[in-house]
Amino acid sequence: MEYLLPTLREKREVDSLIRDTIDKVLVLRFGLSSDSVCLQLDDVLYKSAKDVSRFAAVALVDVDSPEIQVYVKYFDITFVPSTIFFFNAHHMKMDSGSADHTKWIGTFQKKQDFVDVVEAIYRGAMKGKLIVSCPLPPERIPKFELLYKNV
Repeated sequence: MEYLLPTLREKREVDSLIRDTIDKVLVLRFGLSSDSVCLQLDDVLYKSAKDVSRFAAVALVDVDSPEIQVYVKYFDITFVPSTIFFFNAHHMKMDSGSADHTKWIGTFQKKQDFVDVVEAIYRGAMKGKLIVSCPLPPERIPKFELLYKNV
């Protein structure tokens, strides 16, 4: 899917996209183009990109790129795919019932799930919120456990 959606491999590309996306939600999928779960999410993102194009922009970020490791460490991306949302260069968070509100980990089950999440983030951002509640029912939110080493 990387040939259908813009793929970022350099830090300056990510920086400029975050900085230059104004009055739209910026959706960045951090992952690998060779991972099957990432490809499943890429398919959902591609199919939804036209539907959300009035209020969102979607891009893929390759976590294998050496320059992107700054973001991988900063956002603590340990699971791929991880999707991070921005609005006017502000990191948008979402309370989905998991321990990590900073990103969406895993894929969306349906195209409409992704559209609903992006729309909720957009509506919250337009009201000045930096964290929004997830509009999806709990059974459609991917589950994972955070394991802490040496804590």
